[in-house]
Formats: sequence, C-alpha cells, structure tokens
Amino acid sequence: MDVELKHAYVRTNGVTLHVVEAGPENGRLVILLHGFPEFWYCWKHQIPALAQAGYRVIVPDQRGYNLSEKPKGIAAYNLDNLADDVLGLAEAYGQHRFLLAGHDWGAAVAWWLANRNPERLEKLTILNVPHHAVMRRHVQSNFRQTLRSWYIFFFQLPFLPEALNSVGNYRGMTQALVGSSRPGTFTEDDLAQYRAAWSQPGAMTGMINWYRAIMRKPPQKLSSPRIAVPTLVIWGAKDRFLGRELAEPSVALCDNGRLVFIEEATHWVQHEEPARVNDLLLGFLGES
Repeated sequence: MDVELKHAYVRTNGVTLHVVEAGPENGRLVILLHGFPEFWYCWKHQIPALAQAGYRVIVPDQRGYNLSEKPKGIAAYNLDNLADDVLGLAEAYGQHRFLLAGHDWGAAVAWWLANRNPERLEKLTILNVPHHAVMRRHVQSNFRQTLRSWYIFFFQLPFLPEALNSVGNYRGMTQALVGSSRPGTFTEDDLAQYRAAWSQPGAMTGMINWYRAIMRKPPQKLSSPRIAVPTLVIWGAKDRFLGRELAEPSVALCDNGRLVFIEEATHWVQHEEPARVNDLLLGFLGES
C-alpha cells in the first residue's frame, strides 16, 4: 500500500474495535466492513484508492475478529449490536452521516443498517450479499441456495466448527478461500495474514457466533424492507456461495439502486477485480 495506514483502538457500543485509518482527517467519512473469514485486510486494494481520492477511510476489524474485542455469548453478535458498533464508530470520528461499504457479512450489516437507520447513511455500497429479506426467502424456498448455505447450519453446532476449522493450521479455511476464488487471488503472504488473524484468542468462536446469532438471536423485523439510501450493488457472478439470482431482487428493494455484475469474478470480487471495483466505488461515491 502506498498510503499511510494508522492503527487505532476505538471504543464503541460497549466494545473496543481495532481500526485502520487512512486519508485526510477532514475528508468525507467512508467505513468499510469486512466479512467472514476476513478482517480489515480484505480492503487492502480499496483503502489506498479511497484515501488518495480524499476520503477519510475507517476500516474496523468487526467484533469477534482479529484484534478487536470478542465478547462472550451468542447474543453479543446479534445484528442490531453489529450495526450499533458501526454507528458508534462514526460518532467516534465526529460524523453523524457517512458513506458505508460492506462485503459478505459486512454487507449484511450494511444492508441492515441502511434499512434500520437510513438517516445515518449518505450512500451504501454492497459487494456480493443479498438484502436480508431476499436471503431469508431464498434459504427457505430455493433448494439450490439452501445447499449452498450448508455451512450456516453446520456452524450452529457447538465446538465442532471451531475445532475443524483450526485443524492443520487452518487448512480447511485456507482451502476454502483458495478453492472458491480465481487462481492466484490469495497469495501465501495473504494466507499467512489470515492465519494470524484466525489464531487470535477467541477469534474463531467470535467469528462463528455471527452465524449462530442470526439463527438464534435474530433482530426484530422492521416495518418495511425498503432501502431509501442510494445503493450500488457490485456482484461477482461466479460466486460459489450466493447465486446471482439473489442480486436483482435485492436491488428491487432499493428506492435508488444500481446493480453491476462482474462476470469474471467470484465471491471475492474486490480482491480479484480491484481496479474495476475501485472505479465503480469512486464513481458512485463521487456522484452528486
């Protein structure tokens, strides 16, 4: 990376999050949210582009991940808690309204936050995760998607997922990343970074508790699934985990939404097509 990255610890919503900061302090605030099984590092190609464009970029390790606090209990990872972490983070940086982008679970938090607190967001960018209402419907009624989401149900088991994920220096986890992405997407250095994050005390349970909470401690449904925030959805069409048929119904729930398929990309779209993702992201954020 050719921009200065600063590491900080920020107190928000009762937890302390490790945060990477970049860009001018007076720039418009952009918060980037990673998913499973990543951490702030998943945005390594986007942070410099946004910072050089003048944005104040804040990238947390979300609760349960890497160097951030890992509260005990499944209820701590309820979607409302995860969203409140983000709101508190923006307030810690002196901003009431901000720009938000998320990938995978980070995108799920971003969808929920935009649905629940639209007044807090200027714009929303989503990478390869459907709107929560669409995901719920397809997991329940789309047999192909149910099969693709088998790991959600496996992660409900106690202890066993943590044990199996950790075997052989996280062999299964690394194989899942490499096997579901384009060849060469994740280098050996990248995988070493991930193993270091996964090996943080309590991290594997914290990460998996996100899946347990969405099944056992779901938030109350909102009165409407509509998204009022201007939204860009970027979707790698070769996603092994989430079918492309989930993308268009998600954008249909947006009052002002745009969908871009990147046909050559997988679930790990911002890693595989960084220049394309950066161009889309900067163009969208820069629109009046």
